[in-house]
Amino acid sequence: MGGSISSLSVFAAAVEDSLLPGLLFNVREHSKNFKPEDMQVQIEGKNCIVTGANSGIGYATAEGLASRGANVYMVCDISSISDVKSFASRFSSKDVPIHVLVNNAGLLENKRLITSEGYEMNFAVNVLGTYTLTQLMLPLLEKAAPDARVITVSSGGMYTVPLMEDLQFSGDKFDGVVQYARNKRVQVALTEKWADMYKDKGIGFYSMHPGWAETPGVATSLPSFSKSLSGKLRTSEEGADTVIWLALQPKEKLVSGGFYFDRAEASKHLPFAGTKGSHAAIDSIDDTLKTLSVYSHNYSSSFRVVEMEV
Repeated sequence: MGGSISSLSVFAAAVEDSLLPGLLFNVREHSKNFKPEDMQVQIEGKNCIVTGANSGIGYATAEGLASRGANVYMVCDISSISDVKSFASRFSSKDVPIHVLVNNAGLLENKRLITSEGYEMNFAVNVLGTYTLTQLMLPLLEKAAPDARVITVSSGGMYTVPLMEDLQFSGDKFDGVVQYARNKRVQVALTEKWADMYKDKGIGFYSMHPGWAETPGVATSLPSFSKSLSGKLRTSEEGADTVIWLALQPKEKLVSGGFYFDRAEASKHLPFAGTKGSHAAIDSIDDTLKTLSVYSHNYSSSFRVVEMEV
């Protein structure tokens, strides 16, 4: 299982590019500038939702937040928009503030798979599910204002592609690696859009790159990549570090709409990559996502949410 030769070549080139080695691997070098006190903050009693929390970076994030006193609700799968709506409806009935929403759930499926609702699988998880959950959680996030925040786990893979309105990869020759990169670019642009739309609501929006971590998802989706870099990739805990850091810091230290890596704001575009102007398409994409989110049908759900205790 794997992406096409061309897409994996682009992926590898991004990894090996002299502009990116620190961005991808060098957490130990960057950590020399980390302040230990930043991670000693306690968030006793705050409510956090973490998607994709059954393993890898999501589980490490949930564990890290719970260990600092948060009530953590672990959501494992957001591929069904109807299930996301069902969860949001049930959770909203609790009428509790949400202080932190971590959009971590992610998928890199190399084959073109279509969900029961008719959406390309990568898009359903990485973009539409994330979009729908975030929109539906806004009233509860507003209850936690001015300290509410949404943290979306993107990927350095997005550096290789511009923002595109072809959200479900309409081409005949499907490429899961490219689709994943496109999805992650959408997440970064959506974060900018949300930050602007809700700047007066007391909610901060942040996207981040965790670095390439040795997680079950990477091993399954990119086996050759994972094997060739065995021992060089980050641990799940290292990948989760900046997610937790973003959840703990005073908002005045952060830039809403910003893209973060290793506890610092990072560029969203590589020089000469031609991706910056593409973000103008986000308004049209937002309209499309809104329509698709509303259109998805509800049905009896078996959606599972687990509250983490430590």
